[in-house]
Amino acid sequence: MGLIPIKLHLHKLASRSQLHSTVLPNNHIIKTLIEDVPTKPFPHSMNMLTDRQKNSVKGHLIDSYNKLHRIFPSFSQLDSELNLGSRIIDIFQDRFMFNLANKAKNDSAHSQQLDDMTISSSISSHMAIVVSNTSIKNDIATSVLHIYIQNKPLIKTVHHVAYITSTKAELFTIRCGLNQACNKEDISKIIVVTNSIHVAKKIFDTKSHPYQIHTTAILKELRQFFSKCQGNHIEFWECPSRLK
Repeated sequence: MGLIPIKLHLHKLASRSQLHSTVLPNNHIIKTLIEDVPTKPFPHSMNMLTDRQKNSVKGHLIDSYNKLHRIFPSFSQLDSELNLGSRIIDIFQDRFMFNLANKAKNDSAHSQQLDDMTISSSISSHMAIVVSNTSIKNDIATSVLHIYIQNKPLIKTVHHVAYITSTKAELFTIRCGLNQACNKEDISKIIVVTNSIHVAKKIFDTKSHPYQIHTTAILKELRQFFSKCQGNHIEFWECPSRLK
């Protein structure tokens, strides 16, 4: 797993620390200071300052205000997909499952399960297999995506991105794959095969994290897919890189 340069990592940490204020209650004094509400402006909010005043004032609140209105969409803590009671994990908990490699057993058993799953899925025209793989070398992330229906290659894409975490690259690849598979006609089952199953699990992680711009987009796709038909579901299969 690759790491981004420490300079960029520290910059990201410093920027995200200023976004904690976005999860405060709406009536919190700090929230009223940094949020823009045109219909009910707060007399002492940052929005009431002139541009010259904003440029001359330094401090955590000003930084938070700037970050809130420039970077916040990367964090989707207030996205409707994360509303308690209406989340995917609340209403469609039986529509998705994870098949993990058992580290206590030898790889041949799991490899055989993957082979059996692939063979059985290739028979049906209602199943799509999404194969995702991401690796990082010399600060360049390479993401490869394959989509198969009835054992026929449908789509292959390759992305190269510099200075990005492997988690973000893998989520982006899974997002692209699910977007394609969910929009295919008559598909009732999607199987995602990945060597980063821990990344796939983040899709259903409702806690605040810096990858929500991708996870909430994936959740929207899955919500539409699950809502089309009661039998629609998705499986995530772990395929460790060590398997031949």
